[in-house]
Amino acid sequence: MISLVAAVVLIAQGTQDLRVQRAIVVQPETVTVGDPFRVIVRVRAPRGADIGFPDAPDSAGAVEPIDPVKITTAADSTFTDQSAVYRVAAWDVGTIPIRLGSVRVAIGRIVQEIPLGDASVFVASVLPADTSLHVPKPARDVLTVPAPWWWWLLIAAAIAAILGLLWWWWRRRRRLKLIAVVDPYEEAVAAFDRVEKLGLLAAGERGRYVALMVEVVREYLSRIDPRADLALTTSELLSAIVAVDVMPANRLAALLVEADLIKFARRPVTAAHAAQLGAEARQVVDQVEEARQPAPAQAAA
Repeated sequence: MISLVAAVVLIAQGTQDLRVQRAIVVQPETVTVGDPFRVIVRVRAPRGADIGFPDAPDSAGAVEPIDPVKITTAADSTFTDQSAVYRVAAWDVGTIPIRLGSVRVAIGRIVQEIPLGDASVFVASVLPADTSLHVPKPARDVLTVPAPWWWWLLIAAAIAAILGLLWWWWRRRRRLKLIAVVDPYEEAVAAFDRVEKLGLLAAGERGRYVALMVEVVREYLSRIDPRADLALTTSELLSAIVAVDVMPANRLAALLVEADLIKFARRPVTAAHAAQLGAEARQVVDQVEEARQPAPAQAAA
């Protein structure tokens, strides 16, 4: 188990009430190209907290995962103490950063995303110290060859093809403007029906069912109000729409937070409760759509 003495980072403003501690250890700290090593992240939060670790390090870097993340829980009656072990390999030499993103800690309806920061590993080269492979060869002179006469015909044909594609795209764009935009509420209802037809509850994929139903809610909200952007986290979304009259903020917060715990913290969910959350997603959309409709007196006027 990782020691939380020197590597502990106390989370500052906004999460201090949760008393969350985290530590990151790389074992071993020096490897060669392609050798597997472990990145261990330990998080300690108050008792009863749900901790959601990232699935893998950022694949855009030079570090790639080898095995799925393994999460273990320490036997501690006073805290929730969990560790995530990532078995990865690096494919470049030098000091390679390891970007893990954030860990999500939830207690009741309070959900906090805590940045883990960056770790690093030193990757040593397997080449001899005096190798000349690291020395680039000098640049060669540009070979100038006179273009044949038919080359200009190919260039003219390419230009004509590009102009033809631009003309076709312009005509097609004009036709697309004539297509009527689908009503956001009708599209949401159709999306709910498509998720139900997948039969995820019968197949035992209850977490995926809840995630897809809540995703329909997020898509509907983003179409009726630009403040509910899909790129926002749950806490950011709730802060953005708290002042919107038609939004049932408390009801929406309960639905989104519980869906996050199922999706990110891997909270178990029964088929009956998943179906209840799906019905709640439909009712939230119905309530928002009803609130958006004009009052009878206003409609009559």
